[in-house]
Amino acid sequence: MWYYEKKLEYPVKVSECNPRLAKFLIEQYGGADGELAAALRYLNQRYSIPDKVIGLLTDIGTEEFAHLEMIATMIYKLTKDATPEQMEEAGLGAHYANHDKALFYHNAAGAPWTATYIQAKGDPIADLYEDIAAEEKARATYQWIINLSDDPDLNDGLKYLREREVVHSLRFREAVEILKEERDKKIIF
Repeated sequence: MWYYEKKLEYPVKVSECNPRLAKFLIEQYGGADGELAAALRYLNQRYSIPDKVIGLLTDIGTEEFAHLEMIATMIYKLTKDATPEQMEEAGLGAHYANHDKALFYHNAAGAPWTATYIQAKGDPIADLYEDIAAEEKARATYQWIINLSDDPDLNDGLKYLREREVVHSLRFREAVEILKEERDKKIIF
């Protein structure tokens, strides 16, 4: 059971309308290493993970939905006042033609989100290493978007999200060690 507090995990501000930055952020909305894929991956994997770390996947998976909400808010704020011409100039002409300014799960190149982005092997350690890789790829993507951005307000929220990816990666690394230790214990009868 979740309780939803009607506020973002971290405040989202943007300095001005900027569909070009929105196009880059769409990668974190509906891309392979974006927030939706991460949330669904972790909440799915928790069904085949040992009890010792199941709570971690639940916690991080639900936090990823909060991050998805932040990204959606950023994209909305960056595009809400954009003209159709600005959307087209930013490379979002096809998106505008199909969805106006509505959010839609696709990556920055326009490829629709797909369940093939979600990995689940059923081997807890393999899945956790997959999760570490996903968090590190998301961290890198946030850094690259920050490098492309000249909006200090937006960058504040992006830096927050980047740092949460680091924390998640560290937590998944701790979970791997817990499971390795458990696996390597000698069983005495």
